[in-house]
Amino acid sequence: QVQLVGSGGGLVQPGGSLRLSCAASGTIFNLDSMGWYRPAPEKQTELVASITADGGTNYAESVKGRFTISTDSAKNTVYLQMNDLKPADTGVYYCNLRDRVGQVPATYWGQGTQVTVSS
Repeated sequence: QVQLVGSGGGLVQPGGSLRLSCAASGTIFNLDSMGWYRPAPEKQTELVASITADGGTNYAESVKGRFTISTDSAKNTVYLQMNDLKPADTGVYYCNLRDRVGQVPATYWGQGTQVTVSS
């Protein structure tokens, strides 16, 4: 079982920056990826950014050039540096970890951290 604890959210003015962190604890067998999701209109959640175990990254079009995802593998922590924040970025950001136990995938979610972008 894996536990994810996210932190770093808060209130920021448009154009400001925040850095989210998500620390994973517990037994990780074969890490596939870690990432961040947020609720989206007409969707349950949308991918904000993800990073695979070998460092490949993927970003939502709306955050490309503004957000950067990175990991500290020694700490089992994923970060999301968010720059030039916009009111549309407001929401609860959920950390995600995808693991594999043999051929069986396992997905874990953090508790969510609130990001509010407002003047």
